[in-house]
Amino acid sequence: MKKIFLSLMALASLTVAGQNPTVHSVTDNVVEDFKPASTNQENKQYPMINSQRMVRAQITAPQATFVGLDIAGKIYEMTKDENGVWTGTSAPQDEGFHYYQLNIDGASVPDPGSKYYYGASRWGSGIDVPAADEDFYTVKNVPQGSVNEVYYWSSVTESMRHGYIYLPAEYYANPDKKFPVLYLQHGMGENETGWSAQGKTGIIMDNLIAEGKAVPFIIYMDNGLNARRPGEQPMGFGFPGGGPRPQGAPQGGPQGTRPQGAPQGPRPQGGPQGGRPRMSGADFAKMARRMGGAFEEVLIKDIIPMVEKNYRVIADSEHRAMAGLSMGGMQTHGITLNNPTTFAYVGIFSGGTIGTDELTDVPDFKKTNKVLFISAGGRETGMAEGDGSVIKAAEDMKAIGINAHSYISPETAHEWQTWRRSLYQFAQLLFK
Repeated sequence: MKKIFLSLMALASLTVAGQNPTVHSVTDNVVEDFKPASTNQENKQYPMINSQRMVRAQITAPQATFVGLDIAGKIYEMTKDENGVWTGTSAPQDEGFHYYQLNIDGASVPDPGSKYYYGASRWGSGIDVPAADEDFYTVKNVPQGSVNEVYYWSSVTESMRHGYIYLPAEYYANPDKKFPVLYLQHGMGENETGWSAQGKTGIIMDNLIAEGKAVPFIIYMDNGLNARRPGEQPMGFGFPGGGPRPQGAPQGGPQGTRPQGAPQGPRPQGGPQGGRPRMSGADFAKMARRMGGAFEEVLIKDIIPMVEKNYRVIADSEHRAMAGLSMGGMQTHGITLNNPTTFAYVGIFSGGTIGTDELTDVPDFKKTNKVLFISAGGRETGMAEGDGSVIKAAEDMKAIGINAHSYISPETAHEWQTWRRSLYQFAQLLFK
């Protein structure tokens, strides 16, 4: 568990603009079959992707002296033509979603050709590199559900808050039916838009339901890191009231990074601070129980009652699930152990594991839990292999009678392709 914590902390460090190394744009052995990315704004030709998974960006900036394509931990130097148009091509990128940006004379700016996504604690550019297994999150001619924005009053924060809710097609087709609910959390540096935008939640669910691989259920997505009670400071590293960050943990935190191979989005810098004591497994478990911060109270007192009041929901623990990625997985860890009779299904994606020793003082978890699902990317150090892996954790849980499942996403790390696949796997286990 200690290795998992340190891995999460390293992946949460925020890249400072200009820290990525600058390299020459790729010009040799480039296959010129580039096509506009699926994540482009309407009618925008750039950025483009070719069959080699190279990304080509272009922008008009006649007065600029330097323009670079900043993706996967490198800045590819672009070249300017006589009309002031800059063009540059990256090396081949890993399949799946990447955060990226343009560097113009030292300023990191979004690409005007890309749709914008919230990640790395800011709105910026994103690009989906075609994947061999993208069929499960490809829009198809199947019954379509909807993802809707929801506003509600929080008695805990004494403010209006909002989130997003996925309603399956059957919710509209069968007006007398009630449905189970999954409460799904994003990671650090992201917000409530992440799962429906980068994560393609609605598309994944529509396809699963149409194929008969998942039962129809509702998914509610909120911002789990911005909740604070009146007078509290913004949440610091998952702690209530902006409390002190754990020793050895860096500041900041985007998702979408890859410790090996070609990184997704911002490149992790360093990791834990040198010279500070490492967090033990026991301390990690204690910290996880606090990760919910004020959001735990918001979820229990405001969100669940709001969803169950305004939507046709089966309002009992057997029809209620919670899951999250990375920091949202750690929040799920803590909230579900603190409220063991509230959720029967628990999913932790790249967010560490739950140790068997943690259940000693939570006997109700074993009584009420129907599925515990833990996953990681195959390149996530400390999570995919060894004594700290999700596989070993699931085996330990099975040994004490928990219906535990593990999943390793092939050739991915701390990134959206891992979490898309994790949701795909987890959803098939729910409410059956």
